[in-house]
Amino acid sequence: MNGDETKKAESENIKRHHRHELAENQCSSTLVKHIKAPLHLVWSLVRRFDEPQKYKPFVSRCVVEGKKLEIGTIREVDLKSGLPATKSTEILEFLDDNEHILGIRIVGGDHRLKNYSSTISLHSETIDGRTWTLVIESFVVDVPEGNTKEETCFFVEALIQCNLKSLAAVSERLEAESMERV
Repeated sequence: MNGDETKKAESENIKRHHRHELAENQCSSTLVKHIKAPLHLVWSLVRRFDEPQKYKPFVSRCVVEGKKLEIGTIREVDLKSGLPATKSTEILEFLDDNEHILGIRIVGGDHRLKNYSSTISLHSETIDGRTWTLVIESFVVDVPEGNTKEETCFFVEALIQCNLKSLAAVSERLEAESMERV
């Protein structure tokens, strides 16, 4: 895929999976990350709603109610110090193992991310003859009183960019380790 084809694929996938209805007091954004690891490996990390700490650096612990990962599953996430929060309660809203899409919504916690929901989708892409993964994550959230839409989006985008960077590092390390064993 060349640069134009890559941008076209990104745009098509965003239109298909990342549309959000916004209220006046909300902001939304979409972020993209290209990861040099195969889709199945990256998806094995992303789909683990019960183990976000495997790649999300701000999560210290996660407890899930029940044994099955299914729509409606709730997780209690403990956040590491340095963030303006310590806990988040989140619900799994969407999980599609065929299309590689996961959606969550925050339903509680001691933070200011009210009515936050996000969708993350993974797509296989071929670059320079190698099959890698295109990751797209979008969100919508209320703008807290005293903040602007720009400030709110900047904060959430920074968190997601950090998560995506970590996802890439973990995935690419696992891919390198698997190639060494071959």
